[in-house]
Amino acid sequence: MTIARHFAVPLTLLAILAMAAPAHAGEVFGGVYKHAVATPLSLEGGREQGVDFQLGFRGGRLFPGLGLQPYAFGALNSAGDTSYAAAGLSWKFGDKFFVRPGLGLAIHNGSAAKFDRPDRIALGSRVLFEPELGVGLRVTRNATIEASWIHMSHGTLASGQNPGIDNIGARFNLGL
Repeated sequence: MTIARHFAVPLTLLAILAMAAPAHAGEVFGGVYKHAVATPLSLEGGREQGVDFQLGFRGGRLFPGLGLQPYAFGALNSAGDTSYAAAGLSWKFGDKFFVRPGLGLAIHNGSAAKFDRPDRIALGSRVLFEPELGVGLRVTRNATIEASWIHMSHGTLASGQNPGIDNIGARFNLGL
């Protein structure tokens, strides 16, 4: 069984869970991210170019008081490099000023090769872990802005090669 098949069902269930939350309790978001930024967590910063345009939905809180919210989003790369879709859970701490860590799974259209390539980041797997971290500010009752970092890698579960990819940008979130 390949790693992509192994994670296909959980990724699908997370996406369904994110969409099943009541619309009035959720929010839509969009953002712009610098693609493939060099950080200590990624080995291939700069190999791919462009910006990622992101559009997504975050559901209502799953358990009152915990701040857990399911999410799903897609990101399209302007240079034709790796685009992806992700789904997972995020936790929001705070209201006027907040921190929002998240953890999900992503599926991408970039290189899933397990060897180095000169033109693309060889991510080693079609399915990747997708941890993220956002820091934000409430600007109105229904709107927030946040700076966020998204990392994607397979944590060497699919192969010994694990370059990872980091995207850094900003989101605008609008409550429904």
